[in-house]
Amino acid sequence: MKRPPSPPAFRGLFRTDARARAAYAEGAGIYRIVPAAVARPEDVEDLSQLARWAHDTGTPLVARGAGSAMGGGNVGPGVIVDLRKIGAKSLLVDPDTLTARTGAAVTYGALEAAVRRHHLRLPPDPSSGRWASLGGMLSTNASGARSLRYGSVRRWALAAELVTAEGEVVELRRGGMARDVAAIGRFRKNGWTAINAAAALIAERFPKTSKNSAGYALDHAVQSGDFLDLLIGAEGTLGFVTAITWRLDRLPAAHASLRVSVRELDQLADLVPALRALGPSTLELLDRSFLDVVRGSEAARNAGIEGNEAAVLLVELEGASADEVAGQAARMAEAGRSGSSTVATASTPAEEQKLAALRHAASPILAGMSDRRSLQVIEDACVPVERLGDYVAAVRRISAAHGVQAVIFGHAGDGNVHVNLLPDVRSPGWETPVQAIFDEVTAVALSLGGTPTGEHGDGRLRAGLLDRVYGPEIVSLFRKVKDDFDPKGILNPGVKLPAPGADGALRDLKVGSGATPIPDDIAAALRDIERAGGYARDRMELAGGEV
Repeated sequence: MKRPPSPPAFRGLFRTDARARAAYAEGAGIYRIVPAAVARPEDVEDLSQLARWAHDTGTPLVARGAGSAMGGGNVGPGVIVDLRKIGAKSLLVDPDTLTARTGAAVTYGALEAAVRRHHLRLPPDPSSGRWASLGGMLSTNASGARSLRYGSVRRWALAAELVTAEGEVVELRRGGMARDVAAIGRFRKNGWTAINAAAALIAERFPKTSKNSAGYALDHAVQSGDFLDLLIGAEGTLGFVTAITWRLDRLPAAHASLRVSVRELDQLADLVPALRALGPSTLELLDRSFLDVVRGSEAARNAGIEGNEAAVLLVELEGASADEVAGQAARMAEAGRSGSSTVATASTPAEEQKLAALRHAASPILAGMSDRRSLQVIEDACVPVERLGDYVAAVRRISAAHGVQAVIFGHAGDGNVHVNLLPDVRSPGWETPVQAIFDEVTAVALSLGGTPTGEHGDGRLRAGLLDRVYGPEIVSLFRKVKDDFDPKGILNPGVKLPAPGADGALRDLKVGSGATPIPDDIAAALRDIERAGGYARDRMELAGGEV
């Protein structure tokens, strides 16, 4: 699109120069899309002014927090709205009511540090938590390893402040009536009526999986009656989240960890449900493909990886006392030793840390590869837990058939599997087998009763899959929600719902001969951020000039 003029009466930063636009062309995930401009509003009033201008002029806006979301919802051809100043210093903890109120720009890491002083926590723990903004976590319904026991962000969000597409500010609260701003008024009259009328169809069509982030959460909204449930996981397509009220939990008094080494993949069908039934807080899967990458590393040696495992399950337990956790660990170990599995128990902090380090050992290795590029393409499917082994076997088979290495890990207790494909991007035509893997693995996930995204959201990557997941009737309800909240379609167009004329997910990639050129120094800096997980870094600093 043509570069837009600066919005009138906007106090924040607004840059249309090539370097600033290049610095925001990438986030985590696979895309490089150079925006038309970058805006950094000073506060909620400034953001409202920006939204009103965009609504009046039909200018697309792309909400962005830390830029660590995998699905591509944080990049786009419109105006990137960098929300790092929105409530960045707003963090109020009330230990008496077990709640906290935060600005959208506050990170999960900052909240954790503040509430831990009161022996509290926000249980959902995404691996990107050190830098992930809480507004971004709400907008993607983030979860993490502990979601098995504690659920996703949805369970812990009590309220959220929203700037609508028309620049109005409204609070959406559990069990409360939202102020009747224009977007809410339209939705009450149109979308909400249609959703309630389709309650039976929604119950039938939504995947019966532990987690699901595909589309808008109509199923939760019908059950709760809260508009807040539609905002959670909406990925910036219904408005800008500016503040959140969180419910907190007390820190557990005791914990322990186990490593279960699985000799045959088909053991997972019985073993994972058996372990899950005993109440772990986390139950993580490291497939042989993952273990092969980390084998020989210090983390693998410390964790006791032997070399003949088909997979390893990492289990964490929490309880009110050491005796309670010890008893739970004994029962877990007994269940884990069924068949040909072997179990090691870690009960000291040092031993637990050795197992935890194994889960994170692969990322720097994968990111540092020179001949291959780690691409998050089939990276978030969730299937019924009893079909986990079938899905992992299918990913192995399909990726091998197309000659592309795949590294498989994820949240076994939820049936939520992450996959990093490692194509040789120097090889001509490498995109063709990657596209085939995307299509074939998606088909397998859906045939097993799964969803293409358990916790990362649709973004641009999976927006085109919604018809296959839900059918046209449910997708038409999604469009009603979008049209009521964003009648001009200016908020993150192409995210969650595909843009008109979109011709597939694997385009506008950050790698390969077709990647859009950007300045070499900025490209190198963005690659360094990807390698190091440096998503806390201010991208405007890469561009130079005013920040």
